[in-house]
Order: sequence, then structure tokens, then C-alpha cells
Amino acid sequence: MREAARTFQDLIVWQKAHQFVLSVYQLASNFPKSEIYGLTSQFRRAAVSVPANIAEGFKKKGAADKARFMNIAQGSLEECRYYVILSKDLGYGDTSELMLQLEEVSKLLNSYRKSILTPHS
Repeated sequence: MREAARTFQDLIVWQKAHQFVLSVYQLASNFPKSEIYGLTSQFRRAAVSVPANIAEGFKKKGAADKARFMNIAQGSLEECRYYVILSKDLGYGDTSELMLQLEEVSKLLNSYRKSILTPHS
């Protein structure tokens, strides 16, 4: 049995989501300058929203409230999924590693949300 997380930074899902954000910033830094107010900005905003909502939800008291923030994070992650696809289709870089990271964060988020909603004895 794992030790309970004391801060959001202890959560594996947050750590992986944070790494995903760093990867998004890295990829987006190579986008054309014409995308600075378009895809670059939207992609980064959506990516940052994932670990930010995990962090915010971590401190919420009720299970339903915590789970709601994880659901919001999942929504932002799905928005990022589209931006990954779009970036690839526009030829803005190799997105294969980013998609793998996204899939991992998605699975972890789903598991974490389910564990929040499952009564513990």
C-alpha cells in the first residue's frame, strides 16, 4: 500500500501531467511565429489546465468536488489530444512521444477519479 499523498506534487498523475506540459511547451516552441496567438497559445493553455485542475481538486474536501476537478482536467486533456493531432497534421513536429504521454496521463486520471469515487473502508 502506498503512502497517502500529502501535497498534489506527491501524486503520480500530477507529476506525469506536469511532464506533459513541459513537453507541450517544448513542441510548441518550434511552431511557426504565425501561431503564437493561435495554436501555440491554445495548446499551452489547455495543457497547463490539466495539472492545475489536479492541484486544485486535491485540496477539495468532498469526493464529488474532487472528482469534478479531475473530470475538468480530463476535458482539458482531450482538448490537448485534438491539438496533438492538429500539430501532427500541420507538420509542426513529431508528436508520437507527446501522444504516449497524453495516453498515460489519461489512464492515470481515470484511475485516480475512480479511486476518489470508490468508498474506502
